[in-house]
Amino acid sequence: MPHGLSPGGVSRRDWFRATAATAAATSAATAATPGQRAGKPALQVATNCEMCFWRCGALAKIQDGRVARIEGNPQHPLTLGRLCARGNAGHQTLYDPDRLKRPQLRTGARGEGRFQEVSWDQALDWFAARLTELKNKYGPESVAYLPHGASSGFFGTVMKAFGTPNSAEPAFAQCRGPREVGYALTFGRGVASPEPLDLANARAVVLIGSHIGENVFTSQVTQFSEGLARGAKLIVVDPRFSTAAAKADHWLPIRPGTDIALLLAWINVILSEELEDKEYLAKYAQGLDDLRAHVKPFTPEWASAETELPAGLIRDSARMMAAAKPAVVVHPGRHVTWYGDDTQRSRAMAILTALLGAWGRQGGILLPTTIKRGSFKTPPFPESKRGRADGAGTTYPLASEELGVSNGLIEATLTAKPYPIKGWVVYGQNVLESIPQRERTLSAIRLLDLLVVVDILPVEQTLYADLILPEATYLERYDAPHIVETAARPFISVRQPAVPPMYDSRPGWWIAKAMAARLGLEAWLPWKNPDEHLAKLIEPMGISLGELKARGAVAFEGRPTIEQRIEADGPLFPTESGKIELSSKLLKEIGHDAIPVYRPPADPPPGWFRLLYGRAPVHSFARTENNALLNGLMSENTVWMNDHSARDLGLAAGQRIVLQNADGNESLPISVQPTAAIRKDCVYMVHGFGQQAPGLHKANARGASDNALISRVAIDPIMGSTGMRVNFVRVKPEVQS
Repeated sequence: MPHGLSPGGVSRRDWFRATAATAAATSAATAATPGQRAGKPALQVATNCEMCFWRCGALAKIQDGRVARIEGNPQHPLTLGRLCARGNAGHQTLYDPDRLKRPQLRTGARGEGRFQEVSWDQALDWFAARLTELKNKYGPESVAYLPHGASSGFFGTVMKAFGTPNSAEPAFAQCRGPREVGYALTFGRGVASPEPLDLANARAVVLIGSHIGENVFTSQVTQFSEGLARGAKLIVVDPRFSTAAAKADHWLPIRPGTDIALLLAWINVILSEELEDKEYLAKYAQGLDDLRAHVKPFTPEWASAETELPAGLIRDSARMMAAAKPAVVVHPGRHVTWYGDDTQRSRAMAILTALLGAWGRQGGILLPTTIKRGSFKTPPFPESKRGRADGAGTTYPLASEELGVSNGLIEATLTAKPYPIKGWVVYGQNVLESIPQRERTLSAIRLLDLLVVVDILPVEQTLYADLILPEATYLERYDAPHIVETAARPFISVRQPAVPPMYDSRPGWWIAKAMAARLGLEAWLPWKNPDEHLAKLIEPMGISLGELKARGAVAFEGRPTIEQRIEADGPLFPTESGKIELSSKLLKEIGHDAIPVYRPPADPPPGWFRLLYGRAPVHSFARTENNALLNGLMSENTVWMNDHSARDLGLAAGQRIVLQNADGNESLPISVQPTAAIRKDCVYMVHGFGQQAPGLHKANARGASDNALISRVAIDPIMGSTGMRVNFVRVKPEVQS
């Protein structure tokens, strides 16, 4: 069990004494420790951040009953006291004057934004009555649950107990799903999150469309920097000269959509020059002969014609990573839904990792260590006789039935096939920004009998809701603990309220239990309060509730490499063969390529550009643009355009333009940023801006929304994700002054 002093430098006895003294100040018993702010006594509460979903360890500094600032928690085993700009600005979301404050029922037409405030009893009674009506008329499956974020899990239990199998979050079909399926097909398990990448010990790092330094996950950036400082080689594949590309030994400005061609050529070089980890593959892999024959035609010269990269650069970069084996991190990516071939691209990346012997090896991709956890005895969830409506397991044979296919639920709502979807409960997800083809989403919303939105801020989708429920922010609530088995030292971290909920907002666990009581589903949430819930989960871990809450996180010894695995960890490669599957029998059985095959992408017509999008270090999706501190750092996005392309169009830096896509959709005005750091056939903007939400006084109509221009998608036939980098845009002829 870990030992030592508290983050405030006081003894454990004093820490626990402070915990007891301040427990009543929050909505759940919270551990707080003495600290200092401006020479005055202060309290600090250990929690984890939710300004993005990395959940870094944080300390909320309490002064006069308010969160005065947020700092990193040095006792958190993954983030070690570091926070990004978003984490440091978390208290500004807590005190955002635009926050949803009380439950509201719609009084006008959908989209008008006319509501009346009601009490929680009125709101939840109404909600329960509407759910019961839909269940009686159409069956429980007629209600779809669209969640995101840690706090949505408790209500997810209520929805399962209610009887609907239809739950989907964007983490699968709009983000990480192809990666998880591709790696599971190869190694028997997905990558999971946080990604178990041993970047600090890598001798080579390969980034394919991964924007470390822009998509800021604190511990990953830190470990990446450590690896580079120790001399790791860096290969970056990206049409744009990203922050990471500026530090690369090799930058490969690839023609978008040709990544599989590059990967096949890299594999060709490694196998034809016998640079693979022969001992590792002989012991752990099957299908090598099939792979060798498959990639024989795919030389660097062949790939050069497809990727528009020099053959010598392809060959040299392959040799560079092979020289570093097995300490090579081929970053599996995170937002990987690009061109509709995304599972197979992830498969190719996994195969490359296997050839380098880097799966389960120091300096490569680490293995998870199981943490035992307690559980409550609850009834089994009811099984639906009608199955899922989103195509998971049927139309999309390898889609996750746990995470679901968001776009599949929208399709079912629009078509009433395989059966009608009449109600949506949207929890912590902004469906008009997180799911592409927003006009389809709006059309589906207009067909609903019931739309309930649980959120913190009045984002655009709340205008269409029948009922709005204001959730407490992460600094005001308890969420289920973050149990991370993918870290080199696995750990559990706790989120606990630093201050009581403001206004008439409520924490997610309270909302879930209150609704469960109204629906007769209390048996699925049998604990009385957060302390009882947390104590049960940690029962087998050998740690105390008081210590966990005081420290914020507790780590355990890990077994992250093949050499450290023990029998209790289960099979090393839980595939059908028990080995790494370079050629997939399962894919072949369901009618797909056993080994990835390259299919050329469509290129933009003359005068058009491929729309690319990404992240900024100071914003998370469309969640943070209304935060006063973060808005001050970046209040709107710009559109990157190659300086030659801008000059040909007569565009100057800072000039306001409108982008138009092939379906006639137009962006809000956005400023041009001419640069040599992007290919001539592409433009790029940061995601999350251009929101049309009058209740967000800092974010409303600032910048342009990439999602408003993503009206076309390429569906991955294996698992149903939406490839979104298939949209072309042009500058609208009437350029704005």
